[in-house]
Amino acid sequence: MNDIPREIENLEDFLRNGISLNNRTIQEIDFTPFEINWKTLKIDHATFLGCRFKPEDKLYLITKGAVILEKPADLPYNPFRKKLYNWQELLEGSQESKDYRIYDHFHYSRFNPPITEALWQRIHDHAIDDALRDYIGMDDYGMPQAQCVGIMGGHRTSRLDPAYMKIALIAKWLTEAGYLIASGGGPGIMEAANLGAFFARKSDNSLKDAIEHMAAAPTFIDEHFTRLAIEINQSFPEHASSLAIPTWFYGHEPSNVFSTAIAKYFSNSIREDTLLAICIHGVVYAPGSAGTVQEIFMDAAQNHYGTYNYYSPMVFLDQEHYEYETTIYPLVKRLARHRTYGNLLFIENEPEKIVKFIIDHPPIPVNSR
Repeated sequence: MNDIPREIENLEDFLRNGISLNNRTIQEIDFTPFEINWKTLKIDHATFLGCRFKPEDKLYLITKGAVILEKPADLPYNPFRKKLYNWQELLEGSQESKDYRIYDHFHYSRFNPPITEALWQRIHDHAIDDALRDYIGMDDYGMPQAQCVGIMGGHRTSRLDPAYMKIALIAKWLTEAGYLIASGGGPGIMEAANLGAFFARKSDNSLKDAIEHMAAAPTFIDEHFTRLAIEINQSFPEHASSLAIPTWFYGHEPSNVFSTAIAKYFSNSIREDTLLAICIHGVVYAPGSAGTVQEIFMDAAQNHYGTYNYYSPMVFLDQEHYEYETTIYPLVKRLARHRTYGNLLFIENEPEKIVKFIIDHPPIPVNSR
């Protein structure tokens, strides 16, 4: 019985569960084709999310105290989804993509949604949390099986910018070394990160050729920005995996098409914290604006207090930007004086040295002090 998960997401686990559904959550199973004698099951505090029933079965379960939440028919998103998104799903649709329909639905009430809409969004984001933990294999102590490295920086960075190429190479080489690259899922540096991971185990020249092809539309406001990226994606059916964690709060920015799994949230604050929290093996910061600066100090706070049970590398690309123009790196260094994570700070211009630092500096458990 202890082998049965608290969350049951397929019919096989449901049948294997035996007679007791006590305190179980059953998610997105269609029971309508089956004859199930519900009276033989224990259903104390059972919760059914997005499941479908015959009317008489649904009535019986409700009378016995089961909680049943069904997806409203007019929502353009499924709050009970069991898996992360992929770019093909988000871009599906002949006139308007699914991604745009969800953003359009969300946009007009994003600052003050009605209570029912807010609840569905929170349930959706919890479902994404759950799917993300499954995807990276998070254990009870905060360490994912996947060795996640985050890459962050400006969303407006052009495909022609030297930082774009450097980040793509860093992501490529880290993926080849066994790390899972995670980005914010949008354009600019985020796209460069997922693109580099996509080209892992291919030649560096093939990556450079791809960037040259896409540079005909250098920023996401250019007309053919996404089309050129899709052309590259479809030219390489075999590619490496990476993760993207975007948000509909910035849904006017296109999701990039190079990540293989997309954990897309409504709540930007949850999305930001989650992205930093799972990147236990470090974060690489390319030049960016206010959003990147916010992420740097959120990451520093997580390291400073050991929030997620590990101290993690913080690596800065571009000494001129971070050491002299903004003085962010010296400030973080001062903050980290006499702290364990002070030994995990690094600033460098060369991609090879950044990759080596990440490999040579694994996360440090908080209780190792």
